[in-house]
Amino acid sequence: MTSPHVAACRPYRKSPLLLVLAAVLLASALGGCAVGPEYEAPLLMVPAKWGSAQPSVAARSAQSRDNQPPQLGRWWERLNDKALNRLVEEAIAGNLDVATAKARVRAARATYKQAVASLFPTVTGSGSYTRGQDGSNVSSGGDVTVTGPYDSYQLGVNASWELDLFGANRRAAEAAKYGLDASEESLRNTLLTLVGDIATYYVEARGYQARIALARRTATSQRETAALTRRKLEAGSASAVDVANAEGQAAGTEANIPALRSSYQQAVNRLAILLGAPPSTLNARMERSAPIPSPRLPVPRGVPANVLLSRPDVRMAERQLAQYTAQIGQAQAALYPDVSLSGNIDTTGSKFGDLGKSSSISWSFGPSISVPIFNAGQLQAAVEYAQAQRDEYFLAYRSAVLTALEDVENASVALQQERLKSGSLAASASSYRQAATLSRALYQAGSTSFLDVLDAERSLYSAEDSALQSRVAIATDYVSLNKALGGGWNGAVDTRTPEVVDDMGPRFVSSDWAKRFLDTN
Repeated sequence: MTSPHVAACRPYRKSPLLLVLAAVLLASALGGCAVGPEYEAPLLMVPAKWGSAQPSVAARSAQSRDNQPPQLGRWWERLNDKALNRLVEEAIAGNLDVATAKARVRAARATYKQAVASLFPTVTGSGSYTRGQDGSNVSSGGDVTVTGPYDSYQLGVNASWELDLFGANRRAAEAAKYGLDASEESLRNTLLTLVGDIATYYVEARGYQARIALARRTATSQRETAALTRRKLEAGSASAVDVANAEGQAAGTEANIPALRSSYQQAVNRLAILLGAPPSTLNARMERSAPIPSPRLPVPRGVPANVLLSRPDVRMAERQLAQYTAQIGQAQAALYPDVSLSGNIDTTGSKFGDLGKSSSISWSFGPSISVPIFNAGQLQAAVEYAQAQRDEYFLAYRSAVLTALEDVENASVALQQERLKSGSLAASASSYRQAATLSRALYQAGSTSFLDVLDAERSLYSAEDSALQSRVAIATDYVSLNKALGGGWNGAVDTRTPEVVDDMGPRFVSSDWAKRFLDTN
């Protein structure tokens, strides 16, 4: 028969265990529960076809995978320039913006690992050693008790686990994973921009070289015409005005060369900086002239919905929207109770070897709960703030899509119209070349005035220079169209090797450093 005293104490002794079991069961039942909205990529209205008035269609980034975009990786190789290909490879390895973007990926990856770690229990160990002496004790009867030195060893283990019943930690891990995705898309966007800039400045540099060469050839021809005019003056068949006009035109053409040289050098310097090198690094490599790159056309564009999948800035905006959607659930979970399990084991002994056998062992284990009761609306305000941020990134995502569509349309129109312009300019230059040749021959024969020669030479130089600029514009418009479509670097990028490798081992502080520290403090 159980005594009343024991019967009264038994429920009390078991109630902590029952609470623990109940908390574990509740955590298991709600293991998949997480408050807040579940993220789904939003549907956006995009045109059904480029450059048409057809009705728009609804699309989202996940659905776009059913209609894969055209393969635009390594598009710069279709410019058929090996020097440009080498510059792109070097820029990927050495560009500082790319290195910064890779560092941000490593930081986002570490943040994600931290967020995931919060889902698991934490266990910490502790230990201590104490040597002491209690001293002497004099009783009321005059007896003296002396206690000798003693040793005390202690080891302990503490464990805790937040049950995350309402998904605060899971939402944080989810947001961190979306943040990691966004940082990787940011790196892709940096690579896309870098390759586009390398190609653009390279094309411009070759264009300036061609224009400098044209100015020199034209000035040489004009100097020959001026010499011919002077000989005719000496023979009495030309005037001093004709000689002055001829020499003035040649000098005016030569005056264009310094400005073109300056623009060329600036483009080369910018290329070097994009490679992560000093400005003068590429001077020797670029000094030897090469043709203006001519792309293979047309560029495959796919359908407008492809920009949701191929453009890294659009993909980054979508991942950021997902990240801030998850943060709503993280803020909302703070409105609900927080349940944790914690426990510890400590052992104490007078000898280190006694810690496992002849020691004093104590332990404790139990749940704890934290319930928000009154916070003057602070937690609810945090939820509203998270919702407002989600709205902001939703609008940023829509804006990124519209900007991408605009970029493709503008680049397509620019490339198409520039090709038409280039054809007309080539025909114009050919006609003016014939006119210049005929007028010079007629002038030598005395059948035309020198003003016809001046006008023909001036028109020829202007037409040929405009034709060269149009060839540069075709190549740069080609670059812009590939960038707008999301074409870029598709090779491997090392995002795990840090730029700075630290020696994290222990070290002693030198006495000189300590002395300087004391002197300055």
